[in-house]
Amino acid sequence: MSFTYDDVGATRRSGFCPPGFHPLHVRTRIGEGHDVFQKASEAVLTWEMHRALGVGIDTTADRAAPDVDITVTLAGVIRAPCRVVWTVEEHRRAGLAYGTLTGHPESGEESFVVDRTGDGTVWLTVSAFSRAAKWYSRAGGPATRGLQHAYARKCGAVLRKLCGGEDAG
Repeated sequence: MSFTYDDVGATRRSGFCPPGFHPLHVRTRIGEGHDVFQKASEAVLTWEMHRALGVGIDTTADRAAPDVDITVTLAGVIRAPCRVVWTVEEHRRAGLAYGTLTGHPESGEESFVVDRTGDGTVWLTVSAFSRAAKWYSRAGGPATRGLQHAYARKCGAVLRKLCGGEDAG
């Protein structure tokens, strides 16, 4: 399968959104300290956060790395194939981005990055650019984008819970 968009890897560029795509940027406070950062980073890079969201997850590797394929299944019916385009594992920053493959209801890229700021606060930032690729995504219009924002917020809530913070809502 091939990518369904041209700007592969573009989520590395903060704030970039190709013409004709819709941007998404959701930042959630996860907690504080090195241990929370380590737990959050591992949960993102090993798909634990995604699995805890309650969606189906099928991957070609236990840990995110470039060229690893992942298929997210929504409601047991909608299959969304993606491929990891980049990962980062640094002292205060860790995460991944995946891009949509043929058959995905959307076209674009989404990144999930955990960072620890200078004061020790740990954040999850979900950034994406996308546009509808299937008739039902186009028909959903703004509601589809609303679901994407809700998914990004749920990622933060679930990750916070996995790291010992407040309950996921």
